[in-house]
Amino acid sequence: MKGIKKYFGPSTLVTAAFIGPGTLTVCTISGANFGYTLLWVLLFATISTIILQEMTARLGLITQKGLGEAIRAQIENPVVRAIAIILVFTAIIIGNAAYEAGNISGAALGIEGIFGDTIPWAMLIGVVSFAILFLGKFQLIERVLIGLVMVMSTVFIITALIVKPDLSEIFSGLFIPSITDQNQLAILGLIGTTIVPYNLFLHASSVSKKWKKQEQLGDLRKENAVAIGLGGLISMAIVITSAATIYGTGVSGINEMAVQLEPLLGSWAKYFIAIGLFAAGISSSITAPLAAAYAARGVFGWKEKASSWKFRSIWIFILMIGTIFSLIGYKPIQVIQVAQIANGVLLPVIVSFLIHLCNKKSLLDNYVNKPWQNMLAFVVIMVSLVVSFRSLNSVFNFI
Repeated sequence: MKGIKKYFGPSTLVTAAFIGPGTLTVCTISGANFGYTLLWVLLFATISTIILQEMTARLGLITQKGLGEAIRAQIENPVVRAIAIILVFTAIIIGNAAYEAGNISGAALGIEGIFGDTIPWAMLIGVVSFAILFLGKFQLIERVLIGLVMVMSTVFIITALIVKPDLSEIFSGLFIPSITDQNQLAILGLIGTTIVPYNLFLHASSVSKKWKKQEQLGDLRKENAVAIGLGGLISMAIVITSAATIYGTGVSGINEMAVQLEPLLGSWAKYFIAIGLFAAGISSSITAPLAAAYAARGVFGWKEKASSWKFRSIWIFILMIGTIFSLIGYKPIQVIQVAQIANGVLLPVIVSFLIHLCNKKSLLDNYVNKPWQNMLAFVVIMVSLVVSFRSLNSVFNFI
């Protein structure tokens, strides 16, 4: 039991955080619109996430500090430090606010699938998330998230096997990249829902709770690879089930999303998707504001505890913005898509700072990045930038 337990911890929390309503929605839409052709994006994004989360976890283990604290401490020039703080804080606030709107909209979409739109569910979800964050019951939340990841993985992976997808098309989709004018936003959304910028802050801040010694780096890396690899497998399974069952039909709501699980769950598929969206939305609506607050505390050098009102003011703001945007009339599917696109656009800013820190020998000594880690991180930045710039006009038109 002890050998198995070491593979569950901060990295599993990261996986559960990115397997939220955004992943379920964006992966379903990608499979429905483009079949298996964008599986290569998830393969690339999963490998990239393993590398980037290992970097931020290693930073947290060796320094016993969060990513925000490291950024502030390692930039000595006051002007450059101020610019860096503004850039990081702005990216985190914008990204997390958009992500939070998607989380709450996803949870609301799930509960509406069972009870209908009888009341403003987004407001109720915002209040519940506020209560959980205010009370600080995070250990219980972590267990729920881990359980959610396991349930999601089992259902989607089994369904992906039952629908008997075309293996040659899966192989082609995994290893032959395809970028067209039509799929650019989908690519950016898949990257944004997998390589989540706020998870880099969340991971670095939470890793020191379990990992204390430099000698544990090997175990940390194993946990990181297993947990995030599982998350990538779940995302691919969602695309595969969607491509095999609803390709070419379009997705506008929960009923269309449920069709992909009917081969396994039959008439219960709608309720599973509804409960899954609700649970994933609630869990992610808690982790996103919390990660923003940790990031703010780090970059501004606050010494206050998580129970201080300065710390709470950040997550309250993120939660409030997310709730408001979920209430003002945008369709939940649209809000969720835009949130993932925003994450993809903001990703290069955070990754650039992470690369800088993980190459500082004065900070990590012999644990600095290897050349291949830098190379892959730069590829993540370049792919995100290229797709972001090519899609910018489409993003504005989409919004």
